This record gives sequence, C-alpha cells and structure tokens, in this order.
Amino acid sequence: MTDRQLDGILQMIEMIVDSCRDLDEAKKKIAELRSGKKEKEES
Repeated sequence: MTDRQLDGILQMIEMIVDSCRDLDEAKKKIAELRSGKKEKEES
C-alpha cells in the first residue's frame, strides 16, 4: 500500500467519524461497509 492509498483510506474514515454522533455509530457504519465489501468479493 502506498502512502497515497493510506491517506485516502484515512480520509474516508475521518468522514465517517465526523458524520456520527458517537463511537458506536461510527463502528456500526464501518462494519456495514466492510460486510458489504465482503459480500461483493464473494459474488
């Protein structure tokens, strides 16, 4: 992974966290994104 890719990932995480009221909501949104990606990979 390049520094540029890592920076992009961290920016996305920052946007998710900024849009959440608390840590649990942020964790839930990230888990949903991860499970969606896994489903696409399995298809």
